Amino acid sequence: MARIAFVGLGRMGRGMAGRLLAAGHDVTVTNRTAAAAEPLIAAGARFASTAAEAVSGVDAVFVMVSDDDASRAVWLGADGIMAGEPAVGAFAVECSTLSSAWVAELSSAVSQRGWRYVDSPVTGLPEAAAAGRLTLLVGADPADLNDVRPLLEPLATDLLHFGPVGAGTAYKLIVNLIGAVQIAGVAEGLALAERAGLDLAQVEQALATGQAASPQVVRNARRMVAGDHPDPVSFSGRLRRKDAAYAMSLAEELGAAAPFGEVALDTLDELIASGLGEVNESAVIEIARRRAGRT
Repeated sequence: MARIAFVGLGRMGRGMAGRLLAAGHDVTVTNRTAAAAEPLIAAGARFASTAAEAVSGVDAVFVMVSDDDASRAVWLGADGIMAGEPAVGAFAVECSTLSSAWVAELSSAVSQRGWRYVDSPVTGLPEAAAAGRLTLLVGADPADLNDVRPLLEPLATDLLHFGPVGAGTAYKLIVNLIGAVQIAGVAEGLALAERAGLDLAQVEQALATGQAASPQVVRNARRMVAGDHPDPVSFSGRLRRKDAAYAMSLAEELGAAAPFGEVALDTLDELIASGLGEVNESAVIEIARRRAGRT
């Protein structure tokens, strides 16, 4: 079994670290708030007060944080990962959804230190993380992926290798931008259905079995009709907005137009401005209702 550090114990990270621990690995965890680590410590993990301490002597470090700023802090901070001393040739497995530009910068810096960088953002909700049913979207050297695969397998039912480092992030940003467009679209459709006097519960059921159905549409349409945006928060509007913005930056880097993405991002900006950024992303229905003329 491997010695592993896991940095970032939010809704996704806790479940992922738990899967590595259950697989029999020697896991050290660290997080800004120590309380998040308590269930993992009870299950046998060790807690380190800093990332630099957590990675001492490890074979791999997994990171799952919210955005570029958090990633920079845990990697490059005074007590960050890069200040630690892992085993020679250790793996750096970045599971966070980050911007393409930061992944390029980070992977270069990490590789210069002798780490083997694996770009591995994920798809799946917190319950899938806890059950080991994520999909890993990997960008890595094929030889590195072959070597690290046994460490990834407890986390996922599917592992998709898109190419070299950065390719996994590119796909993740693209698929999350598609999700943002779908969510904005279903919110607009439900708001129109409401204005037309249709029974929203019936509309939601019809959507779930019709040609417009997708997991994203079905899940969010149900929550939009139920209005249960605050609890549980599977994926917040703030995080969806962050991912959409990173995707639009990627489009700009590539010189590609993304007009539907622009509309979705504007909608998410309005959601954030309305104070609904921390509840579930399904709250975007309130923006669509406002635009449709409901007060």
